[in-house]
Amino acid sequence: MIDLAQQRLGSKIVYQTDEFFAKAIRIIKPEDPIFIPNKFDKHGKWMDGWETRRKRGNGHDYLIIRLGKNSRISKINIDTSHFNGNQPDFASIEACYSKKKIPEKEMGWKIILDKKKIKPNKHNIFSIKNKSIFTHVKLNIFPDGGVARLRLYGEIATDKINFGKKKINLSSMLNGATIIACNNEHFGKAENILAPGKSKNMGDGWETRRSRGKNFDWIIFKCVTGQISSIQVDTHHFKGNYPDMCSIQAAYLGGKKSNKTIILKSKKWKTLLSKTKLKANKKHNFYSKFFKSNKINYIKVNIFPDGGISRIRVFGRAK
Repeated sequence: MIDLAQQRLGSKIVYQTDEFFAKAIRIIKPEDPIFIPNKFDKHGKWMDGWETRRKRGNGHDYLIIRLGKNSRISKINIDTSHFNGNQPDFASIEACYSKKKIPEKEMGWKIILDKKKIKPNKHNIFSIKNKSIFTHVKLNIFPDGGVARLRLYGEIATDKINFGKKKINLSSMLNGATIIACNNEHFGKAENILAPGKSKNMGDGWETRRSRGKNFDWIIFKCVTGQISSIQVDTHHFKGNYPDMCSIQAAYLGGKKSNKTIILKSKKWKTLLSKTKLKANKKHNFYSKFFKSNKINYIKVNIFPDGGISRIRVFGRAK
């Protein structure tokens, strides 16, 4: 699952009741929260998250996120890292579907997470049973306090998207591509390779640890079902730590499959690209008539022996 609240999908904070101690925008920053002991600003202790002032009356604080893409939410992480004694006592989450920037109170907000006790300096993780499609999410905190990050894990609702006949990036998270599994993501998150645009730095790519063995690293993702015209392996920013070689496999799998089954079966998937030498800080473009001969929806990228890739772009037409 990907974080649906992340800014590179177009998600934005559109309303907050208060942000006296720490700006609401920080709650959806992609980086993990940090703590700087001696950093203060004009309002008090600087905190890497959203923090409201101490409420002295009735009511509670909340903020609203407009999701960049219509989405289904499966898990929520209310991360209070470094907030210890100033975290909210409780929190709940509502969601709705609206075409307005800021939905009205009568918009039909649905409670997807009942009021829950929030623990300090902790990843407070909850499963969501409501599988409706939502455009907006409201985080309620009771009565006030600070939250470092809000992660909304799930999938972009692609069932209503008409891709037409134009060539698209089948592996873009903006089009609904999502990571299934990888064997390692020590230095950079796997989902980064499906992100739109150029990577900002090495941390904005997928990078594995130094393996020191005879094994190799791999990543599997589900993409838009289609026929491939070309594949781009981009090692932008990776200069002394790019993979020496890579190969690419693919398959079309119908119905629902467990991740465990997909991983086991992937060893026998068809090879789209045999072991090929890679270079540092470069876009590698690969073309083959074989790409177009099969409909695919799953891709496995193998890197030898380890290293980092900033983006994988699989261009083709949806089918």
